[in-house]
Amino acid sequence: MTARFEINARNDDKFGFVLKSANGQVILVSQGYTTKAACQAGIQSVRAHASVASSFSSLAAKNGSPYFTMMARNGQVIGQSQMYGTTTARDNGIRAVMTSAPLATVVDNTRP
Repeated sequence: MTARFEINARNDDKFGFVLKSANGQVILVSQGYTTKAACQAGIQSVRAHASVASSFSSLAAKNGSPYFTMMARNGQVIGQSQMYGTTTARDNGIRAVMTSAPLATVVDNTRP
């Protein structure tokens, strides 16, 4: 199995995507988009920015859990990771996005 983006309809009448690694683990979750086309553009933005290290911000939650965000050139957050147990795991998550996003397939879960 290869990495994949999954487009989903959210409970708030918006669309979102997740990027899953080849083993099915979620490595990036998008913001909410008002249209599916905007969501698809968000996926393209992830692909375009995945190889740019400065697109990623390594952060820590209030409880100290490491996580990262990914930003477009305009500074808008494209996606956020899960909370990790260690900074090494977070850094591995960033590398996973960098290597898997450009070639990841797209699965549209909003289709009947």
